[in-house]
Amino acid sequence: MRAPLLALLLALVPGVACAQAAPVVVGAAVSQTGQLADLAAGYRKGLLLWQDHVNAAGGLLGRRVELRLLDDHSEASTAEQMYARLLRDHGADLLIGPFGSAASRGAAAAAERAHRILINATGAARSVLRAGHRYVFQLAVPYATYGMSALGLARRAGYRRLFILARDDPASREMAEQAAEDAVKQGLNAGGGAQVYGPGTSDFVSLVEMAKAARAEAWIAFGAALDAAEMVKTFKRLNYAPRLFFAQGAADPRFVALVGQDAEQAIGLSAYEPFFPTSGNAYFAKAFAARWSSAPGLAAAEGYAAGQLLQEAVLRAGTLDQETLRETLAALHTETVLGGYKLDPASGEQLGTRPALVQILKGRREVVWPDALATAMWRLPYPRWQDRKILQE
Repeated sequence: MRAPLLALLLALVPGVACAQAAPVVVGAAVSQTGQLADLAAGYRKGLLLWQDHVNAAGGLLGRRVELRLLDDHSEASTAEQMYARLLRDHGADLLIGPFGSAASRGAAAAAERAHRILINATGAARSVLRAGHRYVFQLAVPYATYGMSALGLARRAGYRRLFILARDDPASREMAEQAAEDAVKQGLNAGGGAQVYGPGTSDFVSLVEMAKAARAEAWIAFGAALDAAEMVKTFKRLNYAPRLFFAQGAADPRFVALVGQDAEQAIGLSAYEPFFPTSGNAYFAKAFAARWSSAPGLAAAEGYAAGQLLQEAVLRAGTLDQETLRETLAALHTETVLGGYKLDPASGEQLGTRPALVQILKGRREVVWPDALATAMWRLPYPRWQDRKILQE
């Protein structure tokens, strides 16, 4: 009688069953050493926090979740073999992609070859998506969509002549080139395409002259916080103010620290904030801060959201069978801390969420688009330098 009684207890007490059954192994390669280690640290922490939360809730299918995190030493070229190892040597049941687009391409190749599900959590570059991919599911917001909100705001404000530029790195160029292409499709004047500037540029005088010559109403730039700060310094020195100033890096808290009150009414782009009212985000942000003594950033949210997505897919599928999970993920519409998840059935591109526009208003970072996340109404035009007033503390 003891064996049936034990079986009954295991069935009635999920926590006991979760502890006794073989774990569900979720594998990922994460840069824990090398030049990407600092950037990827949040990603690893987000994954670990999800592991704690899913196990506290009973695991997956009544089984404890066990993360197997390999260190790829920030070498994207090792990703394919790392994911092959996770399947071959570590018995991974499910896979979550590595940190960054370059590594995600190799991981995707390994997953496709093995016919194993992989959640692409951070690979936002178009090159990660391959025609014919059946087992790789994009959670990351594609770089090619990063200009959509800025173009939408320009149109709403009635600005048709745009000056689009990008820092000379693959991600920024992809954002800017697609924005220029989309602008033309929307009947906007993109000035002949995106202009490129080098990393470390501190003098934007020649680009300002080009924008003036084109009579640009909107300055739309993709790059880092330091780039945005140097643009503002150049604008002030030349007494130049486009009617709309958008610089991706202006959403970074460091931008305000770099230029102080001169940051006012600049608009930037953020794919994640701890205060976004997305599904489970308040709980996640509070738990992350309690465990790691810092607020979560985008990488942390991507790691946690990847776990949320896997958890929801397994719950709906009711199995770890890869073909059933593949069909479930392809059709799934759900919410994570990053926002919505919904795939384009033709391209596999993530359609469910887009980065938010953040504007500096009275020294505060306010979300002004989309409306569902907005904390304030956008203000345009970008003020002329002679019209600016000192903000009261």
